Amino acid sequence: MNQIEILQNIINNSQHIVVFSGAGTSTDSGLKDFRSEDGIYKQKEIYSPEEMLSSKMFYQHPHEFYKFYKKNFNCLHTKPNVTHLYLKKLEDCGKLKAIITQNIDGLHTKAGNQKVLEIHGSIYRNYCTKCHTFYDAEYVFNSKDIPLCQKCQGIIKPDVVLYGEMMPDCFEDSILEISQSDTLIVIGSSLLVYPASGLIRYFKGKNLVIINNEKTPFDDIATLVIHENLSKIFSKLQ
Repeated sequence: MNQIEILQNIINNSQHIVVFSGAGTSTDSGLKDFRSEDGIYKQKEIYSPEEMLSSKMFYQHPHEFYKFYKKNFNCLHTKPNVTHLYLKKLEDCGKLKAIITQNIDGLHTKAGNQKVLEIHGSIYRNYCTKCHTFYDAEYVFNSKDIPLCQKCQGIIKPDVVLYGEMMPDCFEDSILEISQSDTLIVIGSSLLVYPASGLIRYFKGKNLVIINNEKTPFDDIATLVIHENLSKIFSKLQ
């Protein structure tokens, strides 16, 4: 059997699938990933991407933070691609129990998936740092410079996990989901970002599948590894 047939057979014989998705899942929707040749981390800035996306940058240099954030993470009009839509289908038939995603683009939710654990947060949730008033993503991205609260003029912060911040409560839920799965499918993730990548260690099931353009540190322990474009793979699955 070829790799597509092996993957299809694994899916057909699985009862509790969990998907772990990274930035590569959304590149076919037109978004950039982080570490490829034209990824976000390859941009030349005064500060490194890790510094630009740190809590220190947000609080001490909010103008620079928002300039970088708005340039790279405005996906208000981005649509789900073939991979997102296949995962919705997999959830509808009862096999896919949860999606754990590093992505903040909300595309899994746009595709209709119900159980999505956004361990790095979402651009669609934003709160005033002073009075905690909620603001939608449109308000943030359409603001001229730093988005300010209409009530108290506090700076609005995206509900995304910046470098130097704690992981959200759903991280513990992700551990539980992975530990209960019989098949874990990793898609579009380099598995280089800790602690997110550490979640893979909690998998105790039968099949670990990794689908990513480039090699990952976990390839050697996987049941199946496919280095290929995600849409090419998921468009061929039933």
